[in-house]
Amino acid sequence: MHEPLYLGIDTSCYTTSVACTDGKSIVFSKGTMLSVAFGDRGLRQSEGLFQHVKQLSPLLCELFSRIDRNAIAGIAVSASPTSQENSYMPVFLAGLKQAETLTAALDVPLIRTDHQSGHIRAALYGNEDLLERNRFFAVHISGGTTDLLLVEPHRDAPYRIEPVGCSTDLHAGQFVDRVGVALSLPFPAGRHLETLAVQAEHRGVKLPSSVKGTSCSFSGAESAAQRLLHTVPDAELAYGVYDCLARTLSKMFANAAAIHGELPFLICGGVASSQLLKTLLKTRFRGKLYFGRPELSKDNAVGVALLGADRSEAWNR
Repeated sequence: MHEPLYLGIDTSCYTTSVACTDGKSIVFSKGTMLSVAFGDRGLRQSEGLFQHVKQLSPLLCELFSRIDRNAIAGIAVSASPTSQENSYMPVFLAGLKQAETLTAALDVPLIRTDHQSGHIRAALYGNEDLLERNRFFAVHISGGTTDLLLVEPHRDAPYRIEPVGCSTDLHAGQFVDRVGVALSLPFPAGRHLETLAVQAEHRGVKLPSSVKGTSCSFSGAESAAQRLLHTVPDAELAYGVYDCLARTLSKMFANAAAIHGELPFLICGGVASSQLLKTLLKTRFRGKLYFGRPELSKDNAVGVALLGADRSEAWNR
């Protein structure tokens, strides 16, 4: 018999991605970033949707050339940004409609999930021992989220998610991108800003950190960073951004632990791919931190595919 395979499709705000898993290993994973004009800080949803439609077909053709399509047991897709009610963005329609067509053609189940759950599951790859716990925190930090989530594994699906904290204005990735673009770096700016930050000879720039309970704000820090443009070396300002992120997140973690108990934290999302942020968080926060693989922290369909396999296993118990 064929080992069952599960396809995953994710069409996020800035990456078109497809993946395949047998439930244990990653069989295929590939993504193509959406094109953003230099100097811009994002895309309109209509433009993102248009680019996904163009980019999905070649990615799926390559995937099907690498696997035995007769072994496909299900197709999972991120149909919304999060699992919360009324969560919606038009870009996810590109993946959803393609997945609906493929499941009808292959006569296999369609497993609807969401982008945030996919990020959590991708970060759990190699950290599956967390699923044996009653609860843990997941921290989703990206251009569209700075979400502190209480995750409870359960029998009928991989986990339940309860939001317990967030940013009240700019998200962590927006903070990074706005400062990066102001420094004439390409968008998305994370990788480029980090490369600049590690070159800082002096690390004395302290941007304001605003935390109230389990919520935070980055607008004040971003305004302070903009005021420092051209007055301090670019590398020092870049380092100040990551230092601010680490101080802010560490305070949120400590406050969450005081309220909900000393639980481990799983860090996921595009900003979590930063090695510098990982190092700074480990220095500042003494609790238990888990990190996904850097290549699986950025937007990708691996977690979505793994969720498809998990859901099918739950159905067959």
